[in-house]
Amino acid sequence: MRIVISEFISLDGVVQAPGGPEEDTDGGFAHGGWSHPYFDPEVVGGAFAAGLEQAEALLYGRRTYLTMAGAWPERAGDPFADRLNALKKYVVTDTLSDDELTWNNTERIAGSEAVERIRALRAAPGGDLAMMGSPTLVRTLISEGLVDELQLIQMPVILGGGKSIFPEDGAKRPFELVSTAQGKTGVQVNVYRPAGEG
Repeated sequence: MRIVISEFISLDGVVQAPGGPEEDTDGGFAHGGWSHPYFDPEVVGGAFAAGLEQAEALLYGRRTYLTMAGAWPERAGDPFADRLNALKKYVVTDTLSDDELTWNNTERIAGSEAVERIRALRAAPGGDLAMMGSPTLVRTLISEGLVDELQLIQMPVILGGGKSIFPEDGAKRPFELVSTAQGKTGVQVNVYRPAGEG
């Protein structure tokens, strides 16, 4: 399976949860809801819908999983929600027990086994293993060279600090731009894949 990561991202590389004012206040983040003015249903919604069609399973860190599991099951009847709810889900966590994984079709991966298990999933045949949010886990996967595609939904806003998906280890990791689409709000959906040095 290919590991495909989709992130709402600001011009200064912040991926702090975009939902609402109280969704993610880590580090004093005060811009909850920052993505809403730039959401273009046709371009951004279309990109997510297309990505979900290619997905065979979803991969989350604990916090993103809890947010998604708290929001999507109650939206049954919407085609996007129905697809999301039906897919196999993996959550990397050492703190949630199996009986806390109430979202349909969820399997826990222990943090100590995460890289090995995700590497094995990536080596298995099938569709995409799709990720959204989960910046700590995404940083680890980029560091380990386990990301096959980055879909960065870049909003024309600077947030001045927050979470990042990019490792700060001094390593150079070339990517190539394989497609781009721009919405009426100024949002850009840029898809990147790892590139060789030459």
